[in-house]
Amino acid sequence: MATPLQIGLMVFPQVTQLDLTGPLQVFSSVPGAEVHLIWKNMEPVPSDSVLAMTPTVTFADCPQLDVICVPGGYGTDGLLGDDEVLGFLRKQAEGARYITSVCTGSLVLGAAGLLKGYRATTHWSAVEALPLFGATLSRERVCIDRNRITGGGVTAGIDFALTLVATLVDRATAEMVQLRLEYNPAPPFDAGSPDTAPAEVLAAMSERIAPFRARRMEAVRQAAARMS
Repeated sequence: MATPLQIGLMVFPQVTQLDLTGPLQVFSSVPGAEVHLIWKNMEPVPSDSVLAMTPTVTFADCPQLDVICVPGGYGTDGLLGDDEVLGFLRKQAEGARYITSVCTGSLVLGAAGLLKGYRATTHWSAVEALPLFGATLSRERVCIDRNRITGGGVTAGIDFALTLVATLVDRATAEMVQLRLEYNPAPPFDAGSPDTAPAEVLAAMSERIAPFRARRMEAVRQAAARMS
């Protein structure tokens, strides 16, 4: 019997739940895969919405993963200087086949030193952060550089996960998962990117998130300084 794929997604306080649950739904549809939700302890973890998620395994008990994935969200700010989190990622990266992220989860990989010399992508609001960790910024929706696969903001997590399934298993399996999910996006507005959103919408959103963006960049600068 083939050894099951071991896929782990990190949960943490204030994770953007769709960053996690989009890939989780895809990975959970892969035959023979064992999917883990990983955190420091087994207590329910609050997301950035009313949804809380319960880890299935702790850092200490987590098996060696084939795929380690860090989703994003405002909660990543607190992970950038968390030695327990960064140490866990470095240890898993030694044996993992793929080191991956969605949205601002890439910043956590960067803080762990796992993106230095790699191309990577992230949420549009955090593009200035990746180069501080020695990564080369990509604006691809899914960026593949050797065994680093990073997804852009939030909904890109589904594209990322399907891309990875095609690599781990085969394209037919990924396409069957896509069909099962009826993933056939047809958004009502063309405002899903700063390149296409109306100028007034981009300006309003940029103003709204400015304090969070400033706080994130301060955390990024501190984390980058620790690496030097």
